[in-house]
Amino acid sequence: MTKKGILFISLVVCMFTLPRAINAQCKQFAKNTCKAGLEPYQHDGNYHAALLIEGEEAELYKTFYSDRGYRIVVCGANSLEAIEFKVVDTRNGKVLYDNSLNDFDWKWDFNLESSQQLKIMVKVPVPDGTIEEPEEGCVAIMFGSKDD
Repeated sequence: MTKKGILFISLVVCMFTLPRAINAQCKQFAKNTCKAGLEPYQHDGNYHAALLIEGEEAELYKTFYSDRGYRIVVCGANSLEAIEFKVVDTRNGKVLYDNSLNDFDWKWDFNLESSQQLKIMVKVPVPDGTIEEPEEGCVAIMFGSKDD
């Protein structure tokens, strides 16, 4: 096989394995750093984590059920500014919670009167001033619940 062929195969392998390795590191960050914030709620077993750059946004949809207490935890790597998150009712677009109005608290506890799907919108803010290169880091969204 030629050097170009080997180089091409190496690049293809890197394209497929590097994102998985980064995603695995973010999930490990979620497990080791953010999961403790769910206490005393029971973790749902899912680790929603991604590598985000300052200025990027992400959305996640999740169904929540009535007669249960819930906690949403959104945390980011230390290299990032305070992470903003909003919880929106998908039926009418009403913002149920906005952590920027609550000193960027990284947890929110709530109960719902009826089962519904909510959208969690996460934003990594861009710091004031000029920056040469935006910071990047893992951001995790985790869910816990408990019976009332």
